[in-house]
Amino acid sequence: MEDLRETLFYNPKNGYDRLDTRERLQLEDYCREYMSFLNDARTERESVKYAIREAEKQGFREYTPGESLKPGDRIWVNNRGKALMLAVMGREPLENGAVIAGAHIDSPRLDLKQIPLYEQDELCYLRTHYYGGIKKYQWVATPLELHGVVAMKSGETVEVTIGREPGEPRFVITDLLPHLAADQMKKTMAEGITGEGLNILIGSVPYADDGKDRVRLAVLSLLNDAYGIQEEDFLSAELTAVPAVDVCEIGLDRSMIGGYGHDDRVCAWAELKALFQVQDPRRTCICILADKEETGSDGVSGMQSTAFECLMEDLCASQNVETRRCYERSFCLSADVTAAFDPLYPEVSEKRSESKLNYGMAICKYTGARGKSSTSDASAEVVGYLRGLFDREGVIWQMAEMGKVDQGGGGTIAKYMANRNIDTIDAGVPVLSMHAPFEVVSKLDCYMTYKGILAAYQD
Repeated sequence: MEDLRETLFYNPKNGYDRLDTRERLQLEDYCREYMSFLNDARTERESVKYAIREAEKQGFREYTPGESLKPGDRIWVNNRGKALMLAVMGREPLENGAVIAGAHIDSPRLDLKQIPLYEQDELCYLRTHYYGGIKKYQWVATPLELHGVVAMKSGETVEVTIGREPGEPRFVITDLLPHLAADQMKKTMAEGITGEGLNILIGSVPYADDGKDRVRLAVLSLLNDAYGIQEEDFLSAELTAVPAVDVCEIGLDRSMIGGYGHDDRVCAWAELKALFQVQDPRRTCICILADKEETGSDGVSGMQSTAFECLMEDLCASQNVETRRCYERSFCLSADVTAAFDPLYPEVSEKRSESKLNYGMAICKYTGARGKSSTSDASAEVVGYLRGLFDREGVIWQMAEMGKVDQGGGGTIAKYMANRNIDTIDAGVPVLSMHAPFEVVSKLDCYMTYKGILAAYQD
């Protein structure tokens, strides 16, 4: 009877019960590289720069539309500095389809408004507009860094980074002391801190002169000295506040990684690292690092843009292949994170269906909300294919859902790929505290996600 139970029941096992010493060492090596990436790539622009730099070390070069490519060629296409596509050309023609892995490199954050700087009672602040789904109260009383670019009228683009390096100043959004917060504490968590209240404290010393707004003037003077910018230049700037917290190992056993931006740079790095390992593939392998997923994948750098079509049409045209025929024979792994089961909040989860830390790469057949709205819902055949592939290649994996049916849900880029008539399924790393300024993932799940993407590329 025990043998029968073992044969017939679905009983996922903790991944550490299945790893040998060799893979544990490989896991640690992989995660060290990932932590370095996550620490240095705090925004989508920085992620693109980092990825190109590492890709060129691996023999990738910038693609020129219309050029002739041969099997094994390694190319990249930079979409406005905010999204990136890379490819390793396969031996088979694109008529037989491509293997695609798509992740996003934007994360929830605080963007500065276009006229952000103001002074109030001799303190200087920056107004923000939050980006993506956040719990606003998590961003107060937290050290922040500024990252981004300022596009000058001259056409020059000035890069700004303040607070990343040791010794640099950092910033903060203040909160009420508990002694005076009786009224605030009566409000709901959503109401206690408002979007218009997420204003960053940036200075307090007045300019040594008479007149109004002396602190604001002093702050602008410092910015002008450092970057040559004036207040009007904020109008054409993309400046972002992100948590000023270094990536670190979590737990006495060092089995987890804590940091800002796991969603979804943890899967972006897995895609990159996997593509770097691909040599002489049967089918063309493509890695997509998309922008704007956190706000619906709209815009020129989002997955709903035709930037992907432009690349695929160029590649297909060079082989006299119809793009639509390539799509219908392609496979896409939408590599995005999912919610890990949290024993501190079991009431929102259906435990049997949730992903768990240390149980491997999480396959998510459908995302969406409630009645599966706004999801691609992969077919049974696609799920079966991935199960078989992962088992053959020794990838530790699990199935996942996004909480109880009526609790809410989430979305990824999967539906936009599926809408192109590409067989697509979500799979990625389970995350604790998703969308918080400091998220937590398991090293084992990170490594298995890389291993799963590599298996798809090489199949």
